[in-house]
Amino acid sequence: MAIFGTLILLPTTLGGERFVDVIPEFVIEQTRCLTHFVVEDVRTARRYLSSLKMPVPIDELHFEELNEHTSFQELPKLISPLLRGVSVGLISEAGVPAMADPGANLVALAHAKGVRVIPYTGPSSIILALMASGLNGQNFAFVGYLPIKPNDRARRMKQLEQRSKDEQQAQFFIEAPYRNNKLFEALITTLNPQTLLHISADLTMATEMICTRTVGEWRKTKMPDLHKRPSIFGIQSL
Repeated sequence: MAIFGTLILLPTTLGGERFVDVIPEFVIEQTRCLTHFVVEDVRTARRYLSSLKMPVPIDELHFEELNEHTSFQELPKLISPLLRGVSVGLISEAGVPAMADPGANLVALAHAKGVRVIPYTGPSSIILALMASGLNGQNFAFVGYLPIKPNDRARRMKQLEQRSKDEQQAQFFIEAPYRNNKLFEALITTLNPQTLLHISADLTMATEMICTRTVGEWRKTKMPDLHKRPSIFGIQSL
């Protein structure tokens, strides 16, 4: 009977290696035991692992990339060490793997092959935003990215607002950081004034901003500068 390795889902910081103290110590110890990693970006993963003072030189570690450009045909190569009995750490740019992250495809393949999967906790921008928003934590959805084209985006916003009203369900979504300001402007011009709008930006960092107001209240305040700041948005129709 074949003995497989374990796919270990490793959280990382949301604000770079300077904020490594937000990672639980037992997760750091587990990370130090690994030599093989599947990562979203090799450069940032190497910097992060260097900050953990790995017992093996960084240049001797094995890295494979898994990001939005990775095809399904490439996944068997990424999982092959696991099938040889070598444990692999999965590292995402999103804080925790497989949430709003292409790592979910590797996790699904691991289950299909009978490989054990172990998730470890750490900072997730989605979960932290939900916790801090004051929106409905009993009934919520994360819907990923909204359409880019203005008309399609406005239509989607109104759909989510109506779903929130009908189902009393908070709706959370993200945008590419360089388009955050345009998304915010579209939200406050499209949604009803009484709808709650939450923004979490730069979570766990020194520049962190967490705020929930009605759309009407947002319209009366100075627009926050969210340009190139990793952000989570949430709405709830009252």
